[in-house]
Amino acid sequence: MNIECIREYCLSKKGTSETFPFDESTLVFKVLDKIFALTGLDRIPTQINLKCDPEYTLELRDQHSDITGGYHMNKKHWNTVMVEGDLEDQMILSLIDHSYDIVVSSFTMKKTKELDSL
Repeated sequence: MNIECIREYCLSKKGTSETFPFDESTLVFKVLDKIFALTGLDRIPTQINLKCDPEYTLELRDQHSDITGGYHMNKKHWNTVMVEGDLEDQMILSLIDHSYDIVVSSFTMKKTKELDSL
């Protein structure tokens, strides 16, 4: 999997936009202005930070050497995933789904209706 595949997948999710709010090399994916994924375009190998359920973060880190505490993020809620490592593409996509779903589940009723109307 490469960064372009990740970009296309993230942007295919309802209500998602991409921005560069921090600098010109940190690509951030948001669902209705809430971050669910970010990646440093200049990082080699390619990595992506994804939001994660706190208990699941620890389980993932124990089971996969390519998943570590979120780089420059709250390590309780974020993981860094090595995209070009040993993880299968489907696993990476499911972690993106999980991150997106966590963010959406935290929406207020107003935000949920906004997303549903898109």
